[in-house]
Amino acid sequence: MSPVVSAKDLGLVFQTNDGPVHALSEVNLDINQGDFVSFIGPSGCGKTTFLRVIADLEQPTEGTISVNGMTPHEARLSRAYGYVFQASALLPWRRIDQNVALPLEITGTPRAQINERVKQVLDLVDLSGFEKKHPWQLSGGMQQRVSIARALAFEASLLLMDEPFGALDEIVRDHLNAQLLDLWKRTEKTICFVTHSIPEAVYLSTRIVVMSPRPGRVIDVIESTLPRDRPLEIRESAAFLTIAHRVREGLRAGHSYEE
Repeated sequence: MSPVVSAKDLGLVFQTNDGPVHALSEVNLDINQGDFVSFIGPSGCGKTTFLRVIADLEQPTEGTISVNGMTPHEARLSRAYGYVFQASALLPWRRIDQNVALPLEITGTPRAQINERVKQVLDLVDLSGFEKKHPWQLSGGMQQRVSIARALAFEASLLLMDEPFGALDEIVRDHLNAQLLDLWKRTEKTICFVTHSIPEAVYLSTRIVVMSPRPGRVIDVIESTLPRDRPLEIRESAAFLTIAHRVREGLRAGHSYEE
């Protein structure tokens, strides 16, 4: 089976008034169907930039990348992915169902199909019954679940998530991590997930991509040995701690703690 995402010798240099900024360098990575891949590394290492390259929001200056066998531009036009940003980015004057429906309305989807799809994805994220609420009436965690529902509206097989739970407290974050794992198992989507949290990366992922400081390179790709069914208590197991130790050692090897 062909990879969902395949990067070969990928590099990206931003041209700024202060000179070139080397964001990514020699990134080689394949992401397969059904993978849950987390990207972890120091701030500014290119994690989000790589996600934006997949989404055709940034263009590489070296190497190649394909998404479902297409260029990122072709994948974007074919709506091959959903994107969840760090902030929920919901429109406060629109109800929850209207926020989820917005991308479908923009593409001219018939109203009956929109209504059915909105109902399906809100049920997937356990928000049935909140359709007529406005974003300001929901907690931060619930708003992020609305954002995930909106990203799922296109029925794309690839979900790109840029540190969606980073601003939430630990209790809410744990709850949403467990819900996201359940959603991933039920939908069998491929997920690319950016995080700064080692426990979050280890708990969620089938593979963890450890990146170096800028220019971002892949230091290590860690295959998880954890079972697919993962209660939160698994974070206290020896297997979990072993993987977390390897991630931490990879970050140290990449000098991620240097200012």
